[in-house]
Amino acid sequence: MNLFLKNQYYNQYQKLKFVRYPGGKNRLLASIVPLLPLGEDIQGNYVEPFVGSGSVFFSINPKKAILSDTNQELIELYRGIKKYPDKVWEIFEGFPTTKNSYYQTRDMKTRKYSLPFRAARILYLNRTCFKGMWRYNQNGEFNVGYGGQDRRWVIDKENLIQVSKRLRKVSLQTKDFEEVIDNCSRGDFLFLDPPYSAGRVETIHYHYSTNQFRFEDHQRLAKSLKRANRRGIKWAMTTSSHIEIKKLFSGFNFHSILMGIGNRPGILSMNSGEVLIKNYSKIN
Repeated sequence: MNLFLKNQYYNQYQKLKFVRYPGGKNRLLASIVPLLPLGEDIQGNYVEPFVGSGSVFFSINPKKAILSDTNQELIELYRGIKKYPDKVWEIFEGFPTTKNSYYQTRDMKTRKYSLPFRAARILYLNRTCFKGMWRYNQNGEFNVGYGGQDRRWVIDKENLIQVSKRLRKVSLQTKDFEEVIDNCSRGDFLFLDPPYSAGRVETIHYHYSTNQFRFEDHQRLAKSLKRANRRGIKWAMTTSSHIEIKKLFSGFNFHSILMGIGNRPGILSMNSGEVLIKNYSKIN
């Protein structure tokens, strides 16, 4: 395993961060990436059915990929940046800076607006809402409160241009995870980061907007991955270490995940409540 190269990929991701997303794996990359294949070694597609912030995708830099999520606005953000990074930045930069303007922008009806505008709007909301949350009301409307401008200008135009370049080789989808998994073929590599709370069986998670990801969904996910395993597809997944979830994957390989440094520089927790499960012992 080329650990130096993996660290290079990890460092590259730090320059590609553009979206805030609950449950993102940015702080866990040092624990996760060494257990995954190098992007250049994946023969088929790298596939993520719950892409979120895309931190693992950007870190390992596969030759081609399929990224999916049921959060339609998230995928529109990816599509907008992929096709129109300059225009998205221009619109993003032009949004006002007041709390009142945030709520006016949040409450806009955007169906008739262009893809670059819709992408810029959701990026603006993501960078200025409270804690980067993704939450929708029963009407499917983004309803997170204002968080301030401090994180808005952490990104710049060059960020979006570099993200756009990485996304040129990507197919973006808004499909249920089961369909994405069942469409995989031998040679593809699946990485999954389903909605979960550390150490728990089920959660309300912002990957799924207004929906809940229940234990029944974890069961459905386990059945899908077992079918993929029988087809010879390699996969790895981060999930809760709750005993009932671990039982669903009995017989596969488990690795405890370090929590990361958080607010305590240099100190890692060995009890994060999360595990990485994979169906292979050796990467190659």
